[in-house]
Amino acid sequence: MMKDVLKVPASAGAEWLLGGFRLLRKAPAGLAAFGAIYGAIALLVPLSMQVSTTLFLLLELLLVIAGPILTGGMIHAAQSVDRGGRALPAHLLQGVREGKTARLLATLIPQLLAVLLCALLLILMIGSESLAQIGQAFATMQNQAQPDPALLSGLPVGRLALWMLLALCIGVVTSFMTLLAVPEIMLTDSHAWDAMRRSFHACVRNVPALVVFIVLTIIAVLAIYIAVMIVAVALRLVAGEWAMQVASQLLATAVLMPVLTGAMYMAWKQMLAGGTTLAAPERGGFEA
Repeated sequence: MMKDVLKVPASAGAEWLLGGFRLLRKAPAGLAAFGAIYGAIALLVPLSMQVSTTLFLLLELLLVIAGPILTGGMIHAAQSVDRGGRALPAHLLQGVREGKTARLLATLIPQLLAVLLCALLLILMIGSESLAQIGQAFATMQNQAQPDPALLSGLPVGRLALWMLLALCIGVVTSFMTLLAVPEIMLTDSHAWDAMRRSFHACVRNVPALVVFIVLTIIAVLAIYIAVMIVAVALRLVAGEWAMQVASQLLATAVLMPVLTGAMYMAWKQMLAGGTTLAAPERGGFEA
């Protein structure tokens, strides 16, 4: 219900991001290690393509499944650091130990449905034949030094723009449902559907704060990637191209993952924690 969702000022969006950086400063080794572990796992996915397509698809699926579980572990670690504790390796699989695996995985369902809905709308609004023409036109334009706009004439550009707008709206609704769902599941006794419903209500009620958070996060991500690339390019001069790619991946996730999950924890703490109680370990499930 809306009564247990707190209204926060727009400036709270900045506080969430700053809170993520503050937690990383309090426990840089532990939290950065979690991010680096996620980055190392993600690095294996494109490398597996060189072995086989089947292995690539399998690892991609495993990474998607592991996402909510690892995110939940990092959020648990963020709470521990926020309370004066440490980020321990055991925290990474805290959701599994507490029997919350199924509930964490349930947060993938809205994302899967959103992808399927967008794909269905694309086929219904554009048509398979027009989609093939659009793909061919864009492929031709990419191979041209000066793309010819005439290639787009006769194509349903208006319908494609409308589809993109609808896809954006679907994406926003989906993100509202999932943004705070993982911390709500990890840190309270809420079940999956309750957590996603509360997350949606909190986001709808605090859109200005979310806008501030998104804008500042984009700026922070760009700044972090620039700093990472400077280090990675310097490393390439010493150790080669492969070292640069590995370093850029691990350094970026070592900073971004703990900062973003820490910010999610801070957002949950401000908007939802006031109306919930801490969880005792319970059985897992997709209970609503």
